[in-house]
Amino acid sequence: MQHSAVPELAHTHTRPIHWVATAAAVAGVIALSPLLQPGSATAAQSAGGPAPKPARAAAAPPSTTGVTFPVQCGPLKPVVVKKASGDLDGDGRPETVAVVHCDGSMGTPPDGVYVLTGAAGATTPRVVATLVAPKDRYTVTDFAVRDGAVTATLLGYSSSDVPNCCPDLKEGVKWQWRNGAFVRSTPGRARGV
Repeated sequence: MQHSAVPELAHTHTRPIHWVATAAAVAGVIALSPLLQPGSATAAQSAGGPAPKPARAAAAPPSTTGVTFPVQCGPLKPVVVKKASGDLDGDGRPETVAVVHCDGSMGTPPDGVYVLTGAAGATTPRVVATLVAPKDRYTVTDFAVRDGAVTATLLGYSSSDVPNCCPDLKEGVKWQWRNGAFVRSTPGRARGV
């Protein structure tokens, strides 16, 4: 066995007092740590930086109340059967898309799909686009506004001989605002119901 050239050091042998001293030091650090914490973090700039811009108040989507829809119902009234809102043109203000048909108690009246906007200073929203006209004889299902697009499933007719009660075609469609107009795309081809 080789002997060390360095004499044995006293502190290399642990004794109970060493453990007590270590435990006391750790307890002291833990007890004092709340007093030594940095200040609260905030998302605001410090007093020396530029003042934060106030958030723009979210505009309310246009209401369908009081809007005159381009639907010819004769003695019946037009009724809004579905509606959804979202920013379709990317201007930061929401538009409302409404599915409207005549309030008939019999059969399946055809739907119209209209986009409403609330012009600055106007008291009543106005129709700015017709996505589906009632004359096309579609019934709208699975209607939604998401991610700047309007999606729907259109139930239609293969010919004028098909009765209104029983649409025989089904087509998924999507409209998006591009270059100043709503562009319709058809994810799938029309298929029989």
